[in-house]
Formats: sequence, structure tokens, C-alpha cells
Amino acid sequence: MTVKTKRTIKISQLVNPHFKKMWSTKCSYIIAKGGRGSFKSSTISLKLLTMLKKQAQLGHKVNVVCIRENTVNLRDSVYGQICWAIDMLHMTDEFKYSVSPMRITHISSGSAFYFYGGDKPEKLKSNTIQNVIALWYEEASNFKSAEVFDQTNPTFIRQKSPWVNDVKVFYSYNPPRNPYDWINEWIALQEENPQCFIDTSTYLDDQLGITQEQQLALIETYKKNDPDYYKWLYLGKIIGLGTNVYNMKLFHPLTELFTNDPLVRICYSIDAGHINSATTCLAIGVTAKGKVILLHTYYYSPEHQSRKKAPSDLVPEIKSFEDSMDYQVPIGKRTIDSAEGALRNEFVKEYNEVWHGVAKSDEATMIDYVSSLLAQGRVYYLDTPENQIFIKQHEQYQWDEKTVHSDDPKVVKENDHTVDAFKYFAIDNARKLGLKIDPHINAKVKLFKRGI
Repeated sequence: MTVKTKRTIKISQLVNPHFKKMWSTKCSYIIAKGGRGSFKSSTISLKLLTMLKKQAQLGHKVNVVCIRENTVNLRDSVYGQICWAIDMLHMTDEFKYSVSPMRITHISSGSAFYFYGGDKPEKLKSNTIQNVIALWYEEASNFKSAEVFDQTNPTFIRQKSPWVNDVKVFYSYNPPRNPYDWINEWIALQEENPQCFIDTSTYLDDQLGITQEQQLALIETYKKNDPDYYKWLYLGKIIGLGTNVYNMKLFHPLTELFTNDPLVRICYSIDAGHINSATTCLAIGVTAKGKVILLHTYYYSPEHQSRKKAPSDLVPEIKSFEDSMDYQVPIGKRTIDSAEGALRNEFVKEYNEVWHGVAKSDEATMIDYVSSLLAQGRVYYLDTPENQIFIKQHEQYQWDEKTVHSDDPKVVKENDHTVDAFKYFAIDNARKLGLKIDPHINAKVKLFKRGI
């Protein structure tokens, strides 16, 4: 006869001592802010799971609501984070998983984690799931304003479970670098709220040694190459925007390619203009060690041209530019602004060549992809005459001084075509470049492989 041994799980081995007060606070509102890699989201996901499990063991059916700023980001973030917590506490088989609707349900009790996007407020306001014990706003700084919280919180608080004293409301986020961002002003108000517990954490608070050596080495690279960016990204400091968007010292010139780090693929990225603005195509090499090298630049400006080039003129020129690359390596993604239909259609019609429309975001978010590459010391360019327009436009790329002290800063949209093309490349190739990847992604992948 086989005797089953009960598995013992010590939360203290998963949650850093720094979060002890946050874990045990009696406050109704809990805000966890700080730098990337501080494990604040991991801690909240474990806390929510233990709250739900405790009630389920008492025979109570309860629910937890998790919200991101939009529905698109749910599966790869907060949904995956809850999956990670379930896996870490060895409860995987106790739950069933669905993505339509997006829900994780405790099989024996019927308790569930519900997931919603803040971009569909009608679903939040009209929600009637009942028996709510907790609400979590992940990446809270990405929401449009505090009005989302003000409108949503009452909806779920009214549906409080009779088995708890209050609905715990969690917020987690990395502070934006802009001191005038709405959430930086909101947090100042919350500091005066006696029912609000605020925790600030960084990767330096990891006393359990969870952070991998490879990640620590990467952080040191950021710290060395761009101290201000490091302070914001990993220490959660509000460093301000300045006026120049990029640190030009981090664009490294080359007279020739690396002999000990060969190219493994070439990617192309287009920002199109047509009638009144320029069209550019960047040929960007990626090396075996992950360096990014601007190889060549195609640039056409219609300024002072009596006859402007049409898509039927530009496409053969860009195709010829592509064909002139003689590096004997595979072609990666061909990326273009998703709003650009004319060039994309012309490429398909004439050459049966498909260009991928990049999913654009707000300027600050798109800029962050490039800033991350720069801070890692991975951006290079061949110092040739044709590539000087790329450097010049990045030097001139600035925040609009009229908006820099607002919660919605804008960039000066002039002569920024190669700048935009480079952003499109970074965004469209982010996963292969290792950008914006959550430290727990590997733990989540094995759950998703089951078809969750």
C-alpha cells in the first residue's frame, strides 16, 4: 500500500522578508510600487492565491478580480502571473483554466480568478460576479487615470463576500519617469489615506537569492551604460524626462563588422511618408550575441521635389535596396507602420512580399523599447555617409518642452522618420531581442504549453 506524503510549502521560502508587512497588513488598500524585478507582482499573486485557498478550505465560494489597462495584455501578464503562483504552490491540478472567458476556477469550491481589461469599462461597471474578496490592478500606472479606480472599486466592493471583513484592493506598478504623470500625483494623495498601505521595493530587497546571476549581470550593464535609466527602471526613481529623448553616447559607431560576433539575420523596417514627409527603410543586422547594427539606410524626402514619388515608385527602390544586401544571412522580420496600407499592398502586388504591420503604442512606451536596447549597450551603426541621417535625427529627437511638464508628454514630430523606423524594429522584434520579458516568463510557459 502506497502512503501519500503531504507536501509542505513554506511561503517564507517564496516571499522575501521585505514584503512581510505588506503580506500581513490589515489595510483595505495595498499599493506595491518600485523597480523592475522586485517581485512585488509575484508576492501579490501568491497572496491572492492563499486568500482564495483559505476560503475554499472553509467551504466558501469566493472570487478574485484581476484587471489590466487593456484586454490584450491579460493573458501574458496577470493571467500568467496567477498561473505561476498556482504552479509554485503545487496546486496546478486543483484548478481549471480557460481563456474565453478568461478565468481560472478552483474545481472543488467553484471559487475563481476573473480577468478584465480596463479598456472595457462597461463590463466592469455591470459586473455581478458576487462574493468578491480581492481586486488587483496590475501595472496600475498604465491606466488612463485614477477615474478608472474610482468607478470600478465601488462595483466590486458592493459585491463583497460575507466571509470577509472587506475587499482587499491591490495596486502594483513601476513609477513612470515623468514626475507629472497622474499616478505620481495620485500616490501622494494615497499617502494621506490611513486605510492605504504603501510599499516600495527594488531588486536589492531580494534576500532569498531568487534573482538569477544572469539577470543581475544584465542589471549591472544598465547601471554602467545609463545610470539614470537604471535608477528609473530598477530602483523605481522618478528621474524626469529632460528634453533629449536618447543618450547619444549609447549609439556606437563602427568602421567594420565584428569578426568575433557574426550577423545571424537582417531585419528591415520602414517608416513611410509619401506626399509631404520622407520615407525611410533601415537594414538592421542582429548578431549572434544580440547586438543590433544599423547596416544601411534608404531615405527619400519629397521636400523641394516638384514630382513626388508614389508608392509604385518607392516600392521598386526599396526592393532594390533590399536586394543589394549581400551578407549571406537569413532575413528576419520586415516591419512597417500598421497604418501604412499603400506600400504594403504594392509590395504584395508587385513582389508577393508581405511586410508586418507593427502594433504601435503611446510614444513613451515605444521609446522605452529602444531605451532598453541602448542601456544594455547593444546598439551600433556603420559609420557611413548614408547612415548619418539616422544619427542626426536621433540627436534632434526631443520631448516637446510645452508638454514635458504634463501627464501626457509629446515628442516633437519633425524629421523623425528613421527614429520611428528604429522604434518599429525594436517593438516588432522585442521577443527575439529579449526586451520586455517578465522574469517569470519561463515559469509561465510550461503552463501555457498545456493549451491554457
